[in-house]
Amino acid sequence: DYTLPQWELLLRQARSANLLAQLGILLEQQPGTAVIPAAARQHLDAARLMVRRQNQAIHWEVNLLQHGLGDLAVPIVLLKGAAYVLAGLPNSRGRLFHDIDILVPRGALEAVESGLRRLGWRSTHNNAYDQRYYRRWMHELPPMQHQQRQTVLDVHHSILPLTARLHPDPRRLIEAAVPAPGYEDIHWLAPEDMVLHSITHLFHDGELENGLRDLLDLKLLLQHFAAEEGFWRRLTGRARELGLTRPAGYGLGYVEMLLGAPVPEPVRRLASEWRPGRPGRGVMDALFLNALQPPHASCQTGFSGLARWLLYVRAHYLRMPPHLLLPHLLHKALVKSRDDEVPAELQRLLDAMKK
Repeated sequence: DYTLPQWELLLRQARSANLLAQLGILLEQQPGTAVIPAAARQHLDAARLMVRRQNQAIHWEVNLLQHGLGDLAVPIVLLKGAAYVLAGLPNSRGRLFHDIDILVPRGALEAVESGLRRLGWRSTHNNAYDQRYYRRWMHELPPMQHQQRQTVLDVHHSILPLTARLHPDPRRLIEAAVPAPGYEDIHWLAPEDMVLHSITHLFHDGELENGLRDLLDLKLLLQHFAAEEGFWRRLTGRARELGLTRPAGYGLGYVEMLLGAPVPEPVRRLASEWRPGRPGRGVMDALFLNALQPPHASCQTGFSGLARWLLYVRAHYLRMPPHLLLPHLLHKALVKSRDDEVPAELQRLLDAMKK
């Protein structure tokens, strides 16, 4: 019974949240036949066509990675969107994303990077500061882009920065990874690890423009894997083992609160224990319940911008200790990304702050 102006607003909200194709799928899954105006259906169909084209490209890129890096005999674990596509998970049918993420053993980084360079991949962050920042402190190499296809690849050796407060062991994730049928040395994370990585990425990252999409990912993953015997027990045990109980508490709490995901009562109680107590819980609820709305003007409150900014600051605080974080933020604020070197006076100030 939506009017055309209501449909237009819905499509704008969905597009802003990167959920336009997913909206079309959800409408199709409703009981009965949804009455979708022809003009609205064109947008929904176009978005789903883009997803199908993207998923074809992902299969092609993974094949090229397998053939190009196969002689290294290094396990390559697909993360996030690429993993959802190759595993054929429900959320892959309506999900758009912009890069391919892989996880490899840290000891194999040099060999993998050299292999990728031979295949035409080049770093997108060429100034000295960014290269040093990624390689010394982060959980990934600087993003790489293929010179011909323009595909972006993020090569991870962990799921959180080396300087972060939480330190899940990436070796355990790689050891438990599931081999991709028909591929050699290509894997994706085990179900409980895939869910925990989705949660950790969402609630440790300060970029929440796609937060609602990522929360829907979590709901669809939980619905899919809950059919497996012992999944919830493995999930909570793995959260303890990897030291990810706090983000797991947030993820399981908000996916039920905002999207109605069916979380079993024992797991709900455990997730509540893992979240902060009062008054911290009230503060975090106010921040996330605002920041996880679609980034469209019609969905914003007077607090939305501040909430996203505070969560952005929180993400940096969780990512790096203050003695590293403050010089980094000062550098990013004062030095343009095109500069290859930090000005001498600023470098002396940064060095003094580090000391």
